[in-house]
Amino acid sequence: MSEAADEATSDGQATSGEGAGGDDEGTRRLARAVRAAEDALIEFEIAVETFRIEVENFSRLHEQRLGPLYARIEELDAQLAEAVAARTGDPEDLRRAQEARAAVTPMPLVSELFHGWLDGDGFSPEGYAMLTDQSVRQPPRVRPGEEARALYRELARRCHPDLVTDQTERERRDAFLSRVNQAYARGDADALRALAEEWEAGGAGAEEAPVSAGEELYARLEWLAQRKELLADAAAALEDSAVGAMLRMAEDDPDGLLTEVAEGLRRQIATKEAELSRLTA
Repeated sequence: MSEAADEATSDGQATSGEGAGGDDEGTRRLARAVRAAEDALIEFEIAVETFRIEVENFSRLHEQRLGPLYARIEELDAQLAEAVAARTGDPEDLRRAQEARAAVTPMPLVSELFHGWLDGDGFSPEGYAMLTDQSVRQPPRVRPGEEARALYRELARRCHPDLVTDQTERERRDAFLSRVNQAYARGDADALRALAEEWEAGGAGAEEAPVSAGEELYARLEWLAQRKELLADAAAALEDSAVGAMLRMAEDDPDGLLTEVAEGLRRQIATKEAELSRLTA
């Protein structure tokens, strides 16, 4: 992004005082720099959104697949502590049993109070889906298949709001891209193909050519640079999150990591169940 801005600045300096012909050439070179910056920003934004969807899918599947196993371990830990306390009657064992039991029944979350439709950040994916008539489905896997990934990248690039500056058209594209993101999160290649056909049949609208005035081109370049900084901050936040760190650990097979963790938890459960049977026999 900075390279495009530097090129644009040098273009403007090189054409200063060269007359109308030089100014036209400088504006054309600046317009090319803006287009290159737009292309780079869109690719970066698609990469960030792809990772965000994978983080969200991983979080939901982690809760769905591993949540019951963690809950079972907590219950077994409480039962084990209670069994030990019943045998010994020791005050310290009784205290540990009380703490273990308290950990099994935490305070209800906001999402539980609102039946999973609302959480601290607003409507959950399920709640939003209900309001927008979208299907409510868990993603089948963390990372959608290769076909869905290819369809998503192509479609997101064609309908991306950053290709236009008109606010009405940007909002229309934002709404359409939201549908594309939802289909991609589900790994629904058929839905992505249908959206591509819809866009081709009449949703595309008119793409804007870069404006010709030098000052407007510089303003566009400045906006693109600011937009990239915001995206870089969002990408850093995703990568630094706990789920993002787990995804980086299992970049090649995040679904395999969930399976591996689940197997380890089941082994823990089996061990604890055997120990509980021994204590209560």
